[in-house]
Amino acid sequence: MSPTRDYPGLMSFFSRKFGSKKNSPEAGTGSRQARAETLKHLKEFAASRSGCEAFIEPPTRVTQTTMVVVAGTGEWTRRKVPDQDSARKVAQELGIPAFDVNLSGYPSRMREWNQRQRR
Repeated sequence: MSPTRDYPGLMSFFSRKFGSKKNSPEAGTGSRQARAETLKHLKEFAASRSGCEAFIEPPTRVTQTTMVVVAGTGEWTRRKVPDQDSARKVAQELGIPAFDVNLSGYPSRMREWNQRQRR
């Protein structure tokens, strides 16, 4: 499955946010390959689990903006995104609601899932 085929326009959106097409495929997080892998991962995660929601984490001094997608079971994944607007656009394209984690906090099911994984 191709993120560009399944979500037309999303790759050009990420190209504008991550950087120009001058990036080589090996150029790091801003590369076309990294963008495609991020989109593929989030799409597969959301498609294979029910009840997914996105929680947008703002940038800090040491990390850029990230998006946490939490499934109904509490299982979660986190990926870097260019900014909060990009994260909302990705969530919209995936058909899942997006929340600002500073306003909503993390869902209790995520903490419960983490605790079960530690045991």
